[in-house]
Amino acid sequence: MKQVLLCLGLLLTLASPLPSVAQAPKAGAQPPLIDRELLFGDPEISGAQLSPDGKFLSFIKPYNGTRNIWVKGLNEPFDKARPMTNDQARPVRGYFWSRDGKYLLYSQDKGGDENFNIYAVNPAETLPAGQAVPTARDLTGLKGVRVQVVNVPLTDPNTLYIGLNDRDKAWHDLYKLNLTTGEKTLVRQNNDRIGAWEFDWNDQLRLASRSNPDGSTEWLRVEGDKLTPFYKTSIDEQSNVVSFAKDNKRVYMVTNMGQGRNLAEIVLMDPATGKEEPFQADPQKRVDVGNLAISEKTHEPIFVSFEDDRMRRVWKDKEFEKDFKMASAKLSGLDVYPVSNTTDERLWLLSANSATQPSVAYLFDRQTKQLTKQYETRPKLKSSDLADMKVVRYKSSDGLEIPAYLTLPKGVAAKNLPVMIVPHGGPWARDTYGFNAMHQFLANRGYAVLSPNFRASTGYGKKFLNAGNGEWGRKMQDDLTWGVKYLIAQGIADPKKVGIMGGSYGGYATLAGVAFTPDVYSAGVAIVAPSNLMTLLNAIPPYWEAGRKQMYARMADPGTEAGRAELARMSPLTAADKIKTPLLVVQGANDPRVNKAEADQIVVALRDRNYPVQYLLAPDEGHGFARPVNNMAMLAASEKFLSKHLGGRFQESMSPAVAKRLEEITVNPKTVTLVKQTAVK
Repeated sequence: MKQVLLCLGLLLTLASPLPSVAQAPKAGAQPPLIDRELLFGDPEISGAQLSPDGKFLSFIKPYNGTRNIWVKGLNEPFDKARPMTNDQARPVRGYFWSRDGKYLLYSQDKGGDENFNIYAVNPAETLPAGQAVPTARDLTGLKGVRVQVVNVPLTDPNTLYIGLNDRDKAWHDLYKLNLTTGEKTLVRQNNDRIGAWEFDWNDQLRLASRSNPDGSTEWLRVEGDKLTPFYKTSIDEQSNVVSFAKDNKRVYMVTNMGQGRNLAEIVLMDPATGKEEPFQADPQKRVDVGNLAISEKTHEPIFVSFEDDRMRRVWKDKEFEKDFKMASAKLSGLDVYPVSNTTDERLWLLSANSATQPSVAYLFDRQTKQLTKQYETRPKLKSSDLADMKVVRYKSSDGLEIPAYLTLPKGVAAKNLPVMIVPHGGPWARDTYGFNAMHQFLANRGYAVLSPNFRASTGYGKKFLNAGNGEWGRKMQDDLTWGVKYLIAQGIADPKKVGIMGGSYGGYATLAGVAFTPDVYSAGVAIVAPSNLMTLLNAIPPYWEAGRKQMYARMADPGTEAGRAELARMSPLTAADKIKTPLLVVQGANDPRVNKAEADQIVVALRDRNYPVQYLLAPDEGHGFARPVNNMAMLAASEKFLSKHLGGRFQESMSPAVAKRLEEITVNPKTVTLVKQTAVK
């Protein structure tokens, strides 16, 4: 089943003056203090995409101080690019070309409420005098509705298939959207708990997945008005159709169904008969299958990826493999990923990075075999100042092996260091190898940084995932605590200087860490963090209905007395009287996933026992901060807070705008009030 994630999506951005150092390093010991603007500020250029015909390159770059879409001719220099959007309320974080290259399409919400509408701009629009960018047309124009992009058809490039939950907040009806006129035509009213629609190579609607009330997932053939089941996975299993095969009859399906399967693999499934045959599992039998790349030109598989300690591939197309390895050989030491290509698949845009190298974009011409550098996302960062990332493994409280990523500060001995534990969000997600701005930020400040893939993390098989069921605040938390013990046993950690910082589930783990293991941590930064699991589940958005039963199975059922008791026990708010760790709480006022009440409750609980707590509340943010000025204010406050309690370095300076914003979003805990329904049940 497709997981409903509580994942943090912090987009950390902005630009400020050179840093002044509050705590200067010994000469020649550590690298210079890296300005946080260089790590988290707006990338100079990012998110490039080739136009379908290869004539243009689009990308994201600040315009009037906010990230927007730009376009240039493929062979033009970047300084000849033209801005396509001028959205000043929120950065444009993602976009794509229409299939014919006529429009650039992107989605945007208001203040982080996650009610997205789809916008279109025409790069070829003739601009009247005084108009700097093409007109951005709101194609959907709905309020309080979350628009989903379902299919981008090759056969009808002026069309998108979209999902709208305007009729029923919990379920999306399927519509056909005309990109020129904005006209929406109903294709299927969703009265059957459909969570996904699948189209074949002719862009005909053929399959759907139903989320049953018991949490199982059922795959259905769409035959006119009739829906016929052909495959089913239980609440503890996963199934997902990736694509139709070349014959346009069978499908590639990711599944871990059955007692004989622990790791998810890809099978070829015939929806007409239910017959399946093996296609690809991890040859090393270590991790779940990752991505299946398929050529839209030949409809044949290109490669299958596996996210292990680092990403691996099994190639299916030998010509692609030969070309890709030729390009990768010129980018030694970097992990290379294809990110965009032309319709004829001659031109490919590649992204290359490593733990010490932020993403660099290259254009590869498969015909001439020429590899051409396009841009660096963060060219002012010096790789020599960045710290390497390595994989470590340790045993948890019950002997389960936990894989984790460790970054050690450069220039100092890995001995008796202050430590930061940084658990990922989700929790049904995972950390991966690569450039990690937060790891580099904290390591540069002098901390050893550990990000464990604790039980319930995805990618390591269903046994590892399901080992987290009912273990919020217990064995999932042990997996972090035993990571601290591992670092202490290795002599790396100063046991009196251990901090924890995370967002979403990582924020919950921060609160759980200081509430349930108060002697382990000396500082905590909890970002958009659930504190009361009853109020968290009571407030989840209606459009998460497909995953509600699964969340109950993985946490506890608030509809039963036993479930409510478990949720209370797992809630940090219940143990707030045990907290003795300095705490910084960060929240977006419009967060639809982890409501403001979650932060208010823990702040009030600490305030009422006269325990000091810092609180940052951004009125224009949701689940993670998207606006650069808010991000920079949070980061400035966080590193100063951690330095005070753990002794790491920190950057005192900040721009006047950030200083002003930090003052604006800093909340006096004495002023926080609770609404009645947020009390613990």
